[in-house]
Amino acid sequence: MVDQSLTLSSVCDFAIWEPVLRLMLADDTERRAGRAARVAGRIGQSGHSIVHRGSMSSTARTAVENIQRALARGGVVQEIAFRAEARPDGRTTLGLVWPSPAVEPIYGYPDLGPLILADNSIPAPWLRRPDPVPGAVPAPSADPQLLEWTLRERLPDAVGATEEEIAAAEARLGVTLSDELKVLYRVAGGDWGHDFETAMRIDKAVGCEISGVEHLFSIEAAPRCPGWNLGATDAICTLPDAAVQGLGGSPGWICFGTNGGDVFAVDLTPGPRGHFGQIILVNHGESLGAELVADSLTDFVLGRVKEERRDRRGDELPAVARVGTGRLETIQAAAHPALEVLSLNACDGAPFNLAPLAGLPHLRTLTAMPGTLADPLEVAGLTTLEFLALGVQEWRVLLNARAVPRTLKAAAVKVQHQDHLPVVAIANEILALGDRPQIVQTLLEGDLGPAA
Repeated sequence: MVDQSLTLSSVCDFAIWEPVLRLMLADDTERRAGRAARVAGRIGQSGHSIVHRGSMSSTARTAVENIQRALARGGVVQEIAFRAEARPDGRTTLGLVWPSPAVEPIYGYPDLGPLILADNSIPAPWLRRPDPVPGAVPAPSADPQLLEWTLRERLPDAVGATEEEIAAAEARLGVTLSDELKVLYRVAGGDWGHDFETAMRIDKAVGCEISGVEHLFSIEAAPRCPGWNLGATDAICTLPDAAVQGLGGSPGWICFGTNGGDVFAVDLTPGPRGHFGQIILVNHGESLGAELVADSLTDFVLGRVKEERRDRRGDELPAVARVGTGRLETIQAAAHPALEVLSLNACDGAPFNLAPLAGLPHLRTLTAMPGTLADPLEVAGLTTLEFLALGVQEWRVLLNARAVPRTLKAAAVKVQHQDHLPVVAIANEILALGDRPQIVQTLLEGDLGPAA
């Protein structure tokens, strides 16, 4: 039974966490071998990330529900991270990490989220503006006259928007709408109010649920950004034969309709092989790029849509490289003037030397798992970094030498088979460099008894 009397303060009682820790330590090979065992996870009001073998016992399930109920009753804390170290004799230290405005939450993962070192900062791909397209022209299939004839035949009684309303939309958006989009709104873009029957006829005639001319908007990149945890390791890729630029958004992506979740837009800033005024689909579940749907609005309305899917390939060389086991074998193989993101994973050989990266003009992200750097101080020579993820010991070397790059907008502390509890202390030192709010960690002591 869930204890209805639990309050947020009761979460700071070791006893309430004991069943959770016992569940996670059930297969306790570390303590049986005479070593300390370390576990970490998160519990939120509506879910948790607790790694365990077998089914969850009723005692552990009740403990999780009690913690969730206490968080819900407190009303302020959505999720709490925890990390614990249990020694062979049973003495256990449990650290509760409370939410911080300087830490990006990463729901479902035990690691501490990225540290936000600059207010309102987002990764570079979502700041990218569209490349100029001076030679872009409408597709051969773009036919405003045929489009108007088709729409008027399908919608003989539709009320269109006025020229003044269309001009007002252009002024508000700061763009000149395509001739086809103007035709659409001249024929069927008037105010139909709450006449849902008319709205449904218009949507069927056009091929999607369209918005009124006063509701036209451009797709902005920032709202699509997934945050630093995912966004720091992504990159924009617009291939030479791409029809659509691989952007987070563009002032030339003018949304005019929806399929109920994703949005259709007229593309006024097409890719190298695209057409001015082509129709793209911006998927609500993706953070970069869009899919070409039709070469023109005429094609779209006539049902001549594209069947093929786009291939963004934004996580491949030369912009993004992964070095280590199962990936590239050397940093030299990844070093390229276009390299933006480098991830170093565990390797069988010697730790990596960063010398080949010196002077690369676009390297903005480096993530290195603990133990993968031969000399952490070489990081100081990478002068274009905006995101850096290192292990506790690597951060300690940089902090002691006062060599943390001042260009960073966000950072992360990686933990792999190492102590979990020092992570917050290191994170707070990193945050202090930019006078950022500190993370609060509550340390609790308890005894789980000797390993079984």
